[in-house]
Amino acid sequence: MIYSMTGYGSADASLDGVSYIVEVKTVNNRYYKTKLQLPNAVAFLEDDIESLLRRHISRGMINLVVYIKNAPAGLLFDIDEGMLSQLLVRVDEIGRKTKTKYTIDVGNLLNLPDVILPASPDAETAGKIKAIILELTGKAIESLKNMRKAEGIALEEDLARHCDKLKESLALISGRSETVLKDYAGRLQKRANELLARSELKIDEQTVAREVAVFAEKSDISEEIDRLDSHIQQFTETCKGGSKHAGQNAAEQAGKRLDFICQEMLREANTIGSKAADSQIIHTVVDIKCLIDRIKEQVQNIE
Repeated sequence: MIYSMTGYGSADASLDGVSYIVEVKTVNNRYYKTKLQLPNAVAFLEDDIESLLRRHISRGMINLVVYIKNAPAGLLFDIDEGMLSQLLVRVDEIGRKTKTKYTIDVGNLLNLPDVILPASPDAETAGKIKAIILELTGKAIESLKNMRKAEGIALEEDLARHCDKLKESLALISGRSETVLKDYAGRLQKRANELLARSELKIDEQTVAREVAVFAEKSDISEEIDRLDSHIQQFTETCKGGSKHAGQNAAEQAGKRLDFICQEMLREANTIGSKAADSQIIHTVVDIKCLIDRIKEQVQNIE
């Protein structure tokens, strides 16, 4: 089966009175891209989270956010007390030298660079944070995958309907192509008879046969019909079997394969339209190309 690239998942839990929330959202993208928004307290887990995402998601734009609520100040930030003390000493020295009366707003001093630093949790706390964040990330990814799976089922059903319509249109073209040559031969014979009627000359059957043969060669679309039918079959099999054709995990890279098949289907449809010397076939080709465009739009959302 196939998976949609669009989805959302979240998970939350509490540890020592602190609430942790992980949210992950994916949208369409031709490649695999990630954007992680992590508080300083869990920034050291970036590589672990990235690795976990890659094990479960192969394509799409991934946005993952971690929220921490009710956390003690010591978990979120640290103050460089040594630097702050030095700043106070220097300000006091300057005040005495210039004999200037002043008041110190410590809050303003905290805004200076490198006074407030990201907190670095101790080994025990870091271990607890790692365990809960990775657990929540795994749960959020599973929730995301369930949503992507449900949307994938809907996409597969819609694509199957479009493929059925493609087969119906292709069957019309195949049936019509069998009569086009006979119609052309009949028109050519009738035209030749009309032109030669007054002169009471007999028509050259070999000339007519040669013209019909040339027309048949130029307008033969049997190979294109067979190839387009084969592409439709491959498309349907890929939707049902994910990327088993590529020898990878189910659904992995199925979207890229389907996109390539769409291009090949459109190529064959264009060739049929350019070779077929019949208005009914050309009109049906237009319908087929419209269907392929709709399929291509849907395929852009498949992983």
